[in-house]
Amino acid sequence: MFRFFITSLSALSFTLSASAQAQADNLYQALGGSPGIARVVDQLIVEIQQDARISPQFKETNMKRLAELLKEQLCVVSDGPCQYSGDDMLTVHAQLGIKSAAFNALVEDLQAAMHKNQIPFPTQNRLLARLAVMKKDIVVSAP
Repeated sequence: MFRFFITSLSALSFTLSASAQAQADNLYQALGGSPGIARVVDQLIVEIQQDARISPQFKETNMKRLAELLKEQLCVVSDGPCQYSGDDMLTVHAQLGIKSAAFNALVEDLQAAMHKNQIPFPTQNRLLARLAVMKKDIVVSAP
């Protein structure tokens, strides 16, 4: 009987440990799910609007629509249960002439938004790593 109890306890412990690891591995959950992503994006919009380096590039942008699309995009990129309804990054940014400095400024604004929402540094890095692959579709290559 004691052996059965120990075996059952070990199995339960392993299951709970695996479940906790799965949650830790899920970037969407680590970001706080939909509410967490929404808070980060809402703060990102504030950061962009206050950033003299890039705010002029967003002067004609519908910031409400941008926020909606960013929430969808971050949800998808973080393996959340969402669909992105916007165009691909290459199409959207093709005629904007975005340079690396502007791209990097936006990344810094995203980092500030995540920091202000207490997103742990390792989680920030995981998200940024997934977003980094988009740089080639956003930034204009030097001639």
